[in-house]
Amino acid sequence: MAAMETMIPPTSEPIEQLSPWWRRAVIFTLLFGLAILSLLMFKTYQDAPPVPVQVVDMAGTVVFTGDDVRGGQEVFLKYGLMNNGSIWGHGGYLGPDFSAATLHNWALALAEERSRARFSKVYAVLSKGERAAVDGEVGALLKVNRYDPQTGTLTLPPPGGAVFASEVAHWTAYFEQPERNGGLTANLISDPHELHQLTAFFTWAAWGSVAERPGKTYSYTNNFPYDPLAGNHPTGAALLWTALSFLFLLGGTALALLAFGRFNYLGWQGAPAPVDAWVLSDAQKATLKYMVVASLLLLGQVFFGAGVAHYRADPGSFYGIDLAAWFPSNLLRTWHLQSAIFWIATSYVAGALFVAELLSKESPKRQSLAIHLLFAALAFVIVGSMLGEWAGLLQWLPTSWFWFGNQGWEFLELGRFWQILLVIGLCFWFWLLWRAVAPARRDPERRGFANFFLLAAFAIPLFYLPALFFGSQTNYTVVDAWRFWIIHLWVEGFFEFFVTVIVAVIFYKMGLVRRITALRTIYLDAILYFGGGLIGTGHHWYWTGQTEVNMAFAATFSALEVVPLTLITLDAWDFVTATRGRDSMVNRHRWTFYFLMAVGFWNFLGAGVFGFLINTPIVSYYEVGTMLTPSHGHAAMMGVFGMLGAGLMVFVLRETVREAVWDKLSWLVRLAFWGLNVGLALMIVLSLLPGGILQLLDVIEHGYWHARGLTYTATPIARTLEWLRMPGDLVFMFAGVLPLVVALLWGYATLWKKER
Repeated sequence: MAAMETMIPPTSEPIEQLSPWWRRAVIFTLLFGLAILSLLMFKTYQDAPPVPVQVVDMAGTVVFTGDDVRGGQEVFLKYGLMNNGSIWGHGGYLGPDFSAATLHNWALALAEERSRARFSKVYAVLSKGERAAVDGEVGALLKVNRYDPQTGTLTLPPPGGAVFASEVAHWTAYFEQPERNGGLTANLISDPHELHQLTAFFTWAAWGSVAERPGKTYSYTNNFPYDPLAGNHPTGAALLWTALSFLFLLGGTALALLAFGRFNYLGWQGAPAPVDAWVLSDAQKATLKYMVVASLLLLGQVFFGAGVAHYRADPGSFYGIDLAAWFPSNLLRTWHLQSAIFWIATSYVAGALFVAELLSKESPKRQSLAIHLLFAALAFVIVGSMLGEWAGLLQWLPTSWFWFGNQGWEFLELGRFWQILLVIGLCFWFWLLWRAVAPARRDPERRGFANFFLLAAFAIPLFYLPALFFGSQTNYTVVDAWRFWIIHLWVEGFFEFFVTVIVAVIFYKMGLVRRITALRTIYLDAILYFGGGLIGTGHHWYWTGQTEVNMAFAATFSALEVVPLTLITLDAWDFVTATRGRDSMVNRHRWTFYFLMAVGFWNFLGAGVFGFLINTPIVSYYEVGTMLTPSHGHAAMMGVFGMLGAGLMVFVLRETVREAVWDKLSWLVRLAFWGLNVGLALMIVLSLLPGGILQLLDVIEHGYWHARGLTYTATPIARTLEWLRMPGDLVFMFAGVLPLVVALLWGYATLWKKER
């Protein structure tokens, strides 16, 4: 019996478990957020501004039809005008807000007509009192909603058809010269029928901006854009929900800080864990070429962005070269956005494949071959879609532009064919991750990490699917809602969750924190991110045809998005304390940690401070579409997801190259870290932030149409601030991006030679 007892292996220590309430809290938060968001989407279909069957003047003469409006939206997309100007504040910043400009032109025409009728004078020479009387009458006339839902007929206010004809002439002239339109190809749109349809679309958008929603005292767009002549002023709800959003922010922050003070085990705190030996597989080494391509796409993004900035500073010429003939501003902005998405996604795809095998400790059969195939597929989609966008915007695909060229929706420009291939590629990537982490899912100690890892990865292709839910003629309000299901939920929700899981796995495998600490941090961050980020999507919809119900939910829950970003500052300190005393591993990945700390800094500043600044309803009402938006966008997108992407590049590079090679190229990584961060800071401090503040002041003083038009953007101060982007751009490019590209190319070349 004693002999038998000695043969029985000792009982292993029980695995420490978290309370089931963590899991229940995450599930409840996720389901609650998605339920409210789905309810708001249901109301979007109900409350979207209607597209009339026909539009007539006061005499009953048909001016344009609903088919013209939908056809005009297609013209708007086909020629990439959303990457030139905007509708209801969403789009590019090189041209005007087309809806605001059209609305103001109608208001001016109506003011001229009423001035002559009442005072037999032109509007420009009216006295202050006379002008006030005319302005009040103009606003009252434009606010009347003359749409008849029974017949589908919309009646335009006077002077009706005559103003529409002048608007066609106005937009015809707009497309003639690049220096007047922000660098579009000369005579971009000259077909009279297309110009008629495009003006119909702009007029419909302007009508939705000012006509009162049935039964309400505000327009379909909650009185956006600000235009006193047209009678558009901020609503009381914008002020109310801005004030209440501060209560949610302060209350949410107080509760989170209370929890951190009460429970000292929250965050990246805890005793270190044992370190496993790392043996890299061929599949992990195969991910380095993804990082090389990601860095080259980053370099391309910088060049495209510099071109866009030049068009803002000097749209008429490019040092004597007719750049707009082949590379117009809307194409460069399309490539700037798409290359950003592609390089960040590529680095995440590769980083996830690399980390998955760290977690599982083994590589599936033929995984490296599958990773090579995925690389080829992604390269095909990236190159094919960007060439398709070029061909589409140069009008080489007159009938197939939507499928193979440029769809025209900002951030979702790639043609529908390429979108479908991208979804298939992401699903294939998820399958590779499933294979890679399968051993970890069979191990009780690692199962929690594996499940979180797969859930975070699956959300990325899942929440790209809304890109397939609409077409080129779908109501603009509906499309814009679905667009931000992708843009916002990727960035503010599931990418943040994905980042947390990746960092948690890396910290756990480095032995910096115990398993229970890493899992608790994932749960906590998921609750915080989903608690505000899901419903907070609606802050993009304040002025795009939604009601005040959306504003109420979005303003309050969007304020909660700042809470986890504020706590990132605690994470930054936890990174320091967690790495203390683990010199060998920390020193080995010092620059990876520096990039993670940069993520924390930019997350707080770019997403937290700058994001909250522009997301409150009353600020957004005046600000949306000004340079404060890209100030937030650059700091948040590049500062958070870009720095993490760069950190993953450095992590994979450090692990795959030999020590002797790393010793030679590590100075390039150090230079890249400082160049990227200093260059980004200079861009914001010297150009984007002051430019946005001055443009916001111009909106408040003169109206939205004025600040978005050449009346402001062509002024010396606005152009000078654009030129002041150059120092930051040069530091970012030559001291940041280029050293990173050279380091990755160097590392990949030595790895390739070794394996050959």
